[in-house]
Amino acid sequence: MSGAVLPSTTSPDTDTPVAVVTDSTSDLPPGVAGNRGIHTVPLEVRVGDRIGRDGIDVGPAELVAALADRNLEVQTSRPSPAAFAHTYRELLDGGAREIVSVHLSRELSGTWDAAVLAAEEVDPARVRVVDSRAVAMGLGYAVLAACDAARAGLPGAAVEDAAAGVAARCRVLFSVENLERLRRGGRIGAAAALFGTALSVKPLLHLTEGRITALEKVRTTGRAVQRLVDLAVEAAGEGAQLAVHHLGAPERAEDLADRLRERLPGAARLLVSEVGAVIGAHAGPGMLGVVVVPREANDPGTA
Repeated sequence: MSGAVLPSTTSPDTDTPVAVVTDSTSDLPPGVAGNRGIHTVPLEVRVGDRIGRDGIDVGPAELVAALADRNLEVQTSRPSPAAFAHTYRELLDGGAREIVSVHLSRELSGTWDAAVLAAEEVDPARVRVVDSRAVAMGLGYAVLAACDAARAGLPGAAVEDAAAGVAARCRVLFSVENLERLRRGGRIGAAAALFGTALSVKPLLHLTEGRITALEKVRTTGRAVQRLVDLAVEAAGEGAQLAVHHLGAPERAEDLADRLRERLPGAARLLVSEVGAVIGAHAGPGMLGVVVVPREANDPGTA
């Protein structure tokens, strides 16, 4: 992993007393982080001998091309603690009174640990680090909830609670063409990888306690899409927030989103986006996913 200090991708926002930080695996739609004043610290992607920042130097299209080249090795790494410390200091020096830093599951990456080390170095009383136990828009919706709470003028503890509450409710479901990349990256066990390669099975996976686990198996891509729809509808309820993710499969993603819109006309929000290079490096081309955040039980409005 490079030891270079990586700048945040947005400039300090002093409109709210609590600044919100996340990492590039939140896979927020283009422009959302900048428009909402969310500060993103990118993970790193190594493609052959080249190291680039996720979402800045290396995007999904380049990743798909790299994965198709058997002569290129693709690896990912967390941001350095120095990268987080640089961002935290920049924000505090820029006028933020507190920081809430929300990140992908610590079971999948050392990113949360790097953020914690940086917070302890900079000012542990003013920097709160949240493990979303999720990834992609499971993380992204937690970040947006933190941003809403910060913009409402709530203190850091309440902003942290807002992020943690959404993260606790979210469901992350996805299918992959095969489990080999997840197995090689240490994100799923060898037994599950064998289950996923047998007889052209299409594995359906989900996150439980922040870990990737096998959910069920289907025989075809079409069946995998239908099961993702059924499982998402079952988890959603009225007023849920949803997101559809893919890597190199835009038509299937739109088909999945259309089916969800038809089945869940009362959804508060449904976003469609391609995952970034870090998630894509482990999931592989053809990945489809659905994130569901049900409305909070005591919330009469939207989630």
